[in-house]
Amino acid sequence: MKNYLNFETDIKNLENELEKLKDPYNQDGLSEVDTKKILQSQKEIDEKLQEIYSNLDPWQTTLVARHEDRPKAKFFIDNLFEDFISLSGDRFYGEDKSVIAGFAKFNEKSVLVIGQEKGDTLETRMERNFGMMRPEGYRKTIRLMNLANKFNIPIISFVDTPGAYPGVGAEERGQAEAIAKSIECCMSLNVPTLAVVIGEGGSGGAIALASSNKVIMLENAIYSVISPEGCATILWRDPKRTLEAAKAMKLSSKDLLELKVIDEIVAEPIGGAHRDRDLILDNVKRSITNNLNEFENMSGEEIFNHRKNKFLSIGRTKGFVSQPDNLSVLNMQKNKLNSFIEKFFNSKIFLSIFVAAIVLFSYLVFFL
Repeated sequence: MKNYLNFETDIKNLENELEKLKDPYNQDGLSEVDTKKILQSQKEIDEKLQEIYSNLDPWQTTLVARHEDRPKAKFFIDNLFEDFISLSGDRFYGEDKSVIAGFAKFNEKSVLVIGQEKGDTLETRMERNFGMMRPEGYRKTIRLMNLANKFNIPIISFVDTPGAYPGVGAEERGQAEAIAKSIECCMSLNVPTLAVVIGEGGSGGAIALASSNKVIMLENAIYSVISPEGCATILWRDPKRTLEAAKAMKLSSKDLLELKVIDEIVAEPIGGAHRDRDLILDNVKRSITNNLNEFENMSGEEIFNHRKNKFLSIGRTKGFVSQPDNLSVLNMQKNKLNSFIEKFFNSKIFLSIFVAAIVLFSYLVFFL
């Protein structure tokens, strides 16, 4: 049974009519299938999908990113990689089933694959904790990323989470520390790292695995510091103002590419990735292949510097880069007035005036 979003009512009605046309059995018994009418209905559905999905607002994009039928991390892992060996446990506490991780073959080369898995049914969603990782999940990925780094194996992450799990037990076991350590680990690696945001990229739960050389997003995925509902609740005390919040946060792939927060957008079939899984698989595979090839002839130090400079350059296009060729320099650019004031206070003229002022003040105090 297909699931439809609230703005897809017209598409639902059209597809129901199409199914009836395809069924040769109706109330009058066996009848001839009207092929011409079927083709016309299919064309009408395609046009309607094109009309709706070419004009999605940020909140509608969020709903598409959360669609129940959307391909999850396990789907991509099962279909893009060969000889996948799942590895478990953080060697400190236990296993976190909200993240799938292990070594596999991609284009006959070894890679480490990490995927935040939400689950497809109610049972698997509960088992996977709806893709919300606990500290042990992040510590497991840290352990495996360090192992991959040791053997010079590229890392591919599939990001799909509303955020890290906020439960009491997770906080007691050091959720914030685990996320921070995961970010630190990602940034320190000397192997190529790719992060593909396939659905929701929520808050620190996502950035813990998306601190990569290349951040790639599916066309209808989202990537934000907080959910639109959470943002609306904090700013306006009204969780219903999700559209305003989604617009303000610039969470869509187009906005984030323009801001240079992400590096690439992978096109989706019209109507979302769930409508043509084979096509989205081909598009993602092509993107991963091209991006891995880009780092093939780079040394470990070059890969590390590429990642460092990528994140240092975000949001620093105006006013903060005094040496564009060296993004490690964090000095703010100074205007002429600030430069003059600084030079004046450091000059001998200022020192002479300052000494004269002290002498004059002392004379006035003691002799008048």
